Amino acid sequence: MDVVGSAPSGGAEPVNGTAQFVSTAEGTALAYGSLVLMALLPIFFGALRSVGCCKSKNSSDMPETITSRDAARFPIIASCTLFGLYLFFKIFSEEYINLLLSVYFFVLGILALSHTMSPFMNRIFPTSLPNKQYQLLFTQGSGENKEEIVNYEFDTKDLVCLGISSVVGVWYLLKKHWIANNVFGLAFALNGVELLHLNNVSTGCILLGGLFVYDVFWVFGTNVMVTVAKSFEAPIKLVFPRDLLERGLEASNFAMLGLGDIVIPGIFIALLLRFDVSLKKNTQTYFCTSFLAYIFGLGLTMFVMHTFKHAQPALLYLVPACIGFPVIMALVKGELTEMFR
Repeated sequence: MDVVGSAPSGGAEPVNGTAQFVSTAEGTALAYGSLVLMALLPIFFGALRSVGCCKSKNSSDMPETITSRDAARFPIIASCTLFGLYLFFKIFSEEYINLLLSVYFFVLGILALSHTMSPFMNRIFPTSLPNKQYQLLFTQGSGENKEEIVNYEFDTKDLVCLGISSVVGVWYLLKKHWIANNVFGLAFALNGVELLHLNNVSTGCILLGGLFVYDVFWVFGTNVMVTVAKSFEAPIKLVFPRDLLERGLEASNFAMLGLGDIVIPGIFIALLLRFDVSLKKNTQTYFCTSFLAYIFGLGLTMFVMHTFKHAQPALLYLVPACIGFPVIMALVKGELTEMFR
């Protein structure tokens, strides 16, 4: 959901039974600042991991490459999916839809969080403990007609990651707590930035340009995006309570940021980091430029949203910043042709 907005849990919380809760300036600043920080973490670490991902020999870690044709079709597919969800929420009970989605994202979240934790587990896993190797093999047929359906290799470290992720998953499934939601959301975002690769800058411009139009239309042109974002109880958005200072961990008046506003610019920023590496100049000029541009665009989004008290399509501000700043830098350095090549 590519939208920055306010997401009260179960509706606005009344104060003294008569009025909506009004967050303080400190609470609002804390919420927005936390969302910005949470958005930057998966982009930064996902981009770094995307460089190593290209060199990996493990088939499960190989990136999914997005071509220009994929990029051109993506806004159309995203629009159909979004409107389909909107109709589902209008026709069927929101409770049952979210129950099915919770189970689905419970499984995906465990796998995503396990993959996210794996490099850290490799560093902290005690060398004194045995790290046994396992293989899960599922075949179909026999003899010469035998066909592998599943062939997954893992070790003790992976099982530990899976166990920890399962605990978080059960917590999310039972409580739907905003912290558990954010843990899964950050894992999804980091995996997206790491494993979704644009094949060149032109493809990135097509993708971001198409989603720029998609985002503006569905937020400003209709109420579809905001309605789905507020109804959809799944870790596809990062949330942070504006009333944390008053109500602690049980706070319920949330500011939110869709994962699309992290992953879509994030895969473009990761591409520019790989471009920096390919230049072999031992600098990260384009990565740093686009990363700072993302901070500027996201900050501008939240400023406008707070000023006009209306949900904003974050890509309206992020796309021009994330494309424009690196392109200007390439023009200044005389590397524009090389960048688009």
